[in-house]
Amino acid sequence: MIPYADFTYFGLLLYAAVPTLILGLFGKAGWRWAALVTAGMLLVQYHGLLNIRPHFPVREIWIVIGFAVWQWATVSVFAKSGARGGWPFYVAVAASLLPIAASKFFPVASPGSEFGFLGISYITFRALDVVFCLRDKVIALPGTLDFLMFLFFFPTISAGPIDRYQRFAADWRKTRTRAEFLVDLDGAVYRIFRGFLYKFILAALIKQYWLERAASSGSFTALVSYMYAYSFYLFFDFAGYSAFAIALSYLFGVHTPENFDRPFLARNIRDFWNRWHITLSFWFRDHVYMRFLYAAMRGKWFAHKEVAPIAGYFLAFGLMGLWHGPELHYIAYGFYQAVLLSAFHIFSRWNKVHSYWRDGLASRVVAIFITFQFVCFGLLIFSGRIGAAPLPHFASKIDHTDCAAISGWIWDKNDVDAEAHVELWDGDQYVISFPANQFREDLRDAGYGNGRHAFNIPTPPQLRDQRPHTIHLRVAGTKQELTDSPRVIRCQ
Repeated sequence: MIPYADFTYFGLLLYAAVPTLILGLFGKAGWRWAALVTAGMLLVQYHGLLNIRPHFPVREIWIVIGFAVWQWATVSVFAKSGARGGWPFYVAVAASLLPIAASKFFPVASPGSEFGFLGISYITFRALDVVFCLRDKVIALPGTLDFLMFLFFFPTISAGPIDRYQRFAADWRKTRTRAEFLVDLDGAVYRIFRGFLYKFILAALIKQYWLERAASSGSFTALVSYMYAYSFYLFFDFAGYSAFAIALSYLFGVHTPENFDRPFLARNIRDFWNRWHITLSFWFRDHVYMRFLYAAMRGKWFAHKEVAPIAGYFLAFGLMGLWHGPELHYIAYGFYQAVLLSAFHIFSRWNKVHSYWRDGLASRVVAIFITFQFVCFGLLIFSGRIGAAPLPHFASKIDHTDCAAISGWIWDKNDVDAEAHVELWDGDQYVISFPANQFREDLRDAGYGNGRHAFNIPTPPQLRDQRPHTIHLRVAGTKQELTDSPRVIRCQ
């Protein structure tokens, strides 16, 4: 079950939210209740089967439990060994990363196999945060329950945001009064409504009326349209997820940090990453970029002082791209962002001396416009649509094929009342084309436009001999086959 993806999940959440509201009004919605609800939600969410190997299914919850034991053993051994830098630290980091690495690359090496579970990327970053904090001596070894709840706190398990242990722990054990609960409830309700607006209204409308239509064409204009549609869709969908996660966190007394802050109003690419997926970008900034920069400067790795920050950008965003997946478009996206940040870094240093770009209303508007274009192109890279074939936008079905008649229906999702045309092929030989414009009440009642999308034609004479004929029904002018095509006709 995917959290916040449909209304079924929200119906399930009522079993957790309603008792929490009652307990909260009496000042009793504390960490024990939150831990109990988290355990229950994990059992529900991860009850499905996972194919570790083809035809070898395992309950997903056992993979989750194994992951939890592995991460707890990693931080425990590291802490009890003194949480020293050097090779013990690198071994601990590698051990924490091992499960996510397996989940990303195991299916590549063994197609048809699965290893990870929904949310493993976010949970791994939380586990690494504990390793880093132990290394920096800013925390002691957490208690087992505190550590596991930080990793698996169910509101944020799959969609983020990525919390930090120090911040989480302060909220987790805090006892709330009734007045404090009501303040948190107010914040939760506000974010719930924002989440519904973003995900189930704005993102859904963009997907249905803009994104899918742009993706169904292979023209350059359609690709540009898709770029903007995908950028807005991704923001409203992801920000909606984040709003739901933060809202539910507030209900349980955990003030999970915000993840978006009007990112399309950013004036430069650095400002954008201070506004977009904030918890992820700050995690990489603090745990990768700044650590690399400090080590490089302390060790005098580079002759020129400006090389270290640029190398840091490529390291941090290269890893960020790889974190999303080993596919080429994710890696390209990471390096694209590193190039933009490096270019802005060089320009901003130069501009401090020459004052070429001055602050003002006009310059801010231009900066926002330019940054928006670069951001949208980056998200187009991230989407993997560059060079991809157009997505099909026809729903269809073949109902009947025999020596007497061929029937079915086809509907264009992008033009709901349009008349579609079908081509009939006998193997690789074109036979005939015809319109699908007959009315069927069941199609109209099912929401397929005006219902005039059916066809029922006599079987052409050349298909009615005694030889078997493999027929293909295709959308006219394309090679897209109707559902259930091809079919075999053989007349006796």
